[in-house]
Amino acid sequence: MLVPVQDMALPAIKTLQDCADWSQTVQPFIPQLKELPQQVWLHMSSVEELKALYVSTNPLVTAFAFSLALAPIFLLVSELNKNYSQVDRMWSLLPTIYNAHYAAWAHMTGLPTQKVDNVLAFSVVWSLRLTFNYWRKGGYSVGSEDYRWAIIKSKVNPALFFLFNVTFISTIQSVLLWAVATPTYILLLTSRLTGQGMSTVDTIFARVLMAMVVLEYFADQQQWDYQSTKQRYLQTAQVPHKSKYTRDELDRGFTTRGLWAWSRHPNFAAEQAIWVILYQWGCLSSYTPLNWTSMGALNYLFLFQGSTWLTELLTAGKYPEYKEYQQRVGKFFPSLLGERWVEAKAPVPARPQKSAGPKGSAKKSK
Repeated sequence: MLVPVQDMALPAIKTLQDCADWSQTVQPFIPQLKELPQQVWLHMSSVEELKALYVSTNPLVTAFAFSLALAPIFLLVSELNKNYSQVDRMWSLLPTIYNAHYAAWAHMTGLPTQKVDNVLAFSVVWSLRLTFNYWRKGGYSVGSEDYRWAIIKSKVNPALFFLFNVTFISTIQSVLLWAVATPTYILLLTSRLTGQGMSTVDTIFARVLMAMVVLEYFADQQQWDYQSTKQRYLQTAQVPHKSKYTRDELDRGFTTRGLWAWSRHPNFAAEQAIWVILYQWGCLSSYTPLNWTSMGALNYLFLFQGSTWLTELLTAGKYPEYKEYQQRVGKFFPSLLGERWVEAKAPVPARPQKSAGPKGSAKKSK
């Protein structure tokens, strides 16, 4: 029978800065990663022993092992179905699963949980929004796949694309979704050291994260409203009754109203900001201006830069006015010059002038 010992799972730290020290909080527990598969196999027949193994294993290691275990599953399913959006289907769920894991581990070991509970609360709302938006766009439909994978596949040798699937699509993306949640591990460690709950600063971070999710929701809804209207317009060649969009806007092919008048990708901007803010929360809690968990947020930014570049390249080739939109509106944040997209108003017909009658002409002749 395994005996759960918290000291085996967490580092012996003395200062808040130690909570963000790789050599103290991560490196000593790497051997657990090597031993974990065998330990799970040995104790698989006993739920109690698995629980004991769970709480006696460093929570960061457990989460990382889970992300690695998912990679061959993503690879196998994608190759069997020739559909490479398997990670995409789990994108909205995995960071919240990791945050839920940290919160559950803290509860089971008797650690202060207010910070990790607040992270989990924001994360659940984030997942609900993204999962709903992905679902209504048909992301979970049988055969649905991100169109960009098909384009990349058509331009790459099959052997190279398989290697790309093994390394990036199935493995790196899975690990990335673990990495963006690693600041929660630091929040868990700082909570354990201080024994305190949420401070005013912590509350501000939690509220700002929720605000970013709300911003994403409005950006998604504005995009959805436009695309839904455009689809009806394309089917009937008539602007839908009571539509807030003009024929010119629908013919253009992309939305430029609301948040999209200020940013070409307001939803992407908020999405990237979320994980940078969570990282900054971990930095502030550990009194460190920079720490190893930056790799999650930083690589998330790199991924969005690449995917947005490809998206805009395809969009600009499809819609002639998109290049003008790129010049006038910032990619993620509003232009420093304060410019935004303003729809040209339809000219108002001039009123016909009244012709002067004979009486008027007589007066004028006088």
